[in-house]
Amino acid sequence: MDNKKIFNRRTFLKALGLGGATVAAGSVVSCATGDKDSQDQQLGEMTMRTNPKDGNKISILGYGMMRLPMIEEEGASEEEKQNAEIDQEMVNKLVDYALEHGVNYFDTSPAYCKGRSEHATGIALSRHKRNEYYIATKLSNFAPETWSHEAGVEMFQNSLKELQVDYIDYLLLHAVGGGDDPQDAMKKFNARYIDNGILDYLLEQREKGVIKNLGFSYHGNIEVYDYLLSQHDKYKWDFVQIQLNYFDWQNAAVNDEDNAQYLYDELVKRNIPAVIMEPLLGGRLAKLPDPLTLKLQQRDPEASVASWAFRYAGTLPGVLTVLSGMTYMEHLQDNLKTYSPLKPLNEEEQHFLEEIGTEMANYNTVPCTGCKYCMPCPYGIDIPAIFTHYNKCLNEGNAPQNSNSSTYAKERRAFLVGYDRSVPRLRQADHCIGCGQCAPHCPQSIAIPKELHRISDYVEKLKREG
Repeated sequence: MDNKKIFNRRTFLKALGLGGATVAAGSVVSCATGDKDSQDQQLGEMTMRTNPKDGNKISILGYGMMRLPMIEEEGASEEEKQNAEIDQEMVNKLVDYALEHGVNYFDTSPAYCKGRSEHATGIALSRHKRNEYYIATKLSNFAPETWSHEAGVEMFQNSLKELQVDYIDYLLLHAVGGGDDPQDAMKKFNARYIDNGILDYLLEQREKGVIKNLGFSYHGNIEVYDYLLSQHDKYKWDFVQIQLNYFDWQNAAVNDEDNAQYLYDELVKRNIPAVIMEPLLGGRLAKLPDPLTLKLQQRDPEASVASWAFRYAGTLPGVLTVLSGMTYMEHLQDNLKTYSPLKPLNEEEQHFLEEIGTEMANYNTVPCTGCKYCMPCPYGIDIPAIFTHYNKCLNEGNAPQNSNSSTYAKERRAFLVGYDRSVPRLRQADHCIGCGQCAPHCPQSIAIPKELHRISDYVEKLKREG
């Protein structure tokens, strides 16, 4: 851990002279306006990064296929919304537009969109020439029943089938390092990939060319991360996917040991390209507390709040691509505006964003990124929606704390009315029994039952004080 500060401000600035950079967006961004022609007139060429292994040019904006547009009928029940079908026509349009404007990296998983993302991604991309895009998918064997060698092989082969390809450009061991206890996290990693021979199988597939690049995505336990990097000479990781943004750079959502600076520096030391996830911290850096939003808008009225975070992630020279889950066309257009081409941050802008991140750390929000790995809850609780509403009200000043305040009644009503509108009564936090089934699946290591009970107590307090 002694080297965790090696990539300081000086080396950051020095790195800016090593070439152009670009950035990608997270799951929710400010909406761009205007039609296709007016948008295109504002765009230059997409900033590209070079994969040092094969020389391929990769768009620094990567398309995350985790939050695809869904077909939701007007007046649909909550259950119907949960089971809505993917809007394939819109997915096709988004993919076409992305490819037309230089995006060529598409990231999916067998676990995304209730197991339907790979299929929808395959349909959209198969309409284009295979050499026009790069597909990243994962060995998402989370459940113990998928830990056998046969199940792992079947999952990988099914990805090829669903994506309609005969090779995978970027294959990841999905979400390694989960769990609070280092021994348990290491034991789980061994069960998923080592004891069953699956990692050996994937290495063989790389030798055969069925996998072009092999890496892993890291969530959680730093001991597992350090161990896997210590085995780099053996496995020769081609890339690693990490969570990085200007909040996590030194104010990691989980703990200070695995802040983004340390994760990134360890990859730079080994010349391993970094793929960035959560550049917006689950949309939280696109919806900052109002005082912080005002600071960004005063600094550059034309720039979206989200674009600052994307520039931050993309400026780093060791970044191959930055993933963004772009559900709507305006998300894609705003991100294209940021990266076509990227304008790297200067020293003063970096310092400015670090101050924003430090101020944000003082807000008592729940560090949820909306990944939904905790779902479904066996008791029907909508965990991400609860956290989203709570964070939103904190950011907007509608989470009252002082009953003697002149604005207390207004803020109280805004919180409670918004809560009932955002989360159906039977799916609210007061129905949590503390079973704990959700917590081990959280990449942010959030003590989910504890946070749900805290929010439930807060809601009851507001109701009593009415």
